[in-house]
Amino acid sequence: MATTKAQQKAVHKYVKNNYDRVELTVPKGKKAVIKDHAEKHNESINGFINRAIDETIKHDNYKSETE
Repeated sequence: MATTKAQQKAVHKYVKNNYDRVELTVPKGKKAVIKDHAEKHNESINGFINRAIDETIKHDNYKSETE
């Protein structure tokens, strides 16, 4: 599906206004491990990382509430 420059600009503007970007640095080779894991669970790398963050926050909050 071809996109026009106007469509690309609109998408870029939407992303800029609705999302924060976080740069993640991992040791050489770990990106491939993350990618393989995500694909096995039918997720993108971004989707997997977001799920991992959300689950960890939920776990940590539950843990601190029960202490």
